[in-house]
Amino acid sequence: MANANITTKPKKERKVKGKVVIDIEKCKGCELCRVVCKEDALVLSKEINHKGYRYIVAINDNCTGCVNCALVCPDAVIKVYRTNPKKKKELIAEIKNVQSSMDLKIDNPVVEDLQRMEYL
Repeated sequence: MANANITTKPKKERKVKGKVVIDIEKCKGCELCRVVCKEDALVLSKEINHKGYRYIVAINDNCTGCVNCALVCPDAVIKVYRTNPKKKKELIAEIKNVQSSMDLKIDNPVVEDLQRMEYL
């Protein structure tokens, strides 16, 4: 019999919040950013962009502005902003001048990560 009194903890209110801006027309939906996002702030869309790829969409209510997504994006299509109540919104990460010969190595991958990346 299921317990009807099960409750979940509400997410902790953070003073510092993030905002992710993704250029969806350049995103190839590789999901590397989604794998490194600890806050589940990124999801793969059901729609496709003009290049024919499903692109990543940000759920900014969950974002902490950690910039992991921007750091791993091979196409540099992610900008991260961080808002602190004591300061105004500021750009934290924008990756530019990406070389086409960049490689990514994941040390000690988790099985779930490998399953998400099966097509790479």
